Amino acid sequence: MPQLDTSTWLITILSMVLTLFIMMQLKVSKHSFHSNPEPLEVKSSKHTTPWETKWTKIYSPLSLPQR
Repeated sequence: MPQLDTSTWLITILSMVLTLFIMMQLKVSKHSFHSNPEPLEVKSSKHTTPWETKWTKIYSPLSLPQR
């Protein structure tokens, strides 16, 4: 049974990692980022719903009395 030749694996893996790193750097460098992002003012309107003023209890079916 012939033995697997692993002598070229190191250079293959290193070149692959280097290529991926360069490609990611080029991809990121093409993006234009805002220099100073400002937070957006969000207008929150208060909606009053009937259940906000009442105290409600949720009954689980297991806690109801047995019939």
